[in-house]
Amino acid sequence: MKMSKLIDEHKTLINWYQKRFKLSDYQLLWLVFFKGVLITIIFFKIF
Repeated sequence: MKMSKLIDEHKTLINWYQKRFKLSDYQLLWLVFFKGVLITIIFFKIF
């Protein structure tokens, strides 16, 4: 799979989630930030 096709599919998926849950760009950025924090905390607790 070419990288440009992967990027296009990723953008399409992000847009779908944003429309599905009616999130603004700002809300989406905060959601992704806290998801990263949560995953990092879980990772450090396990290892």
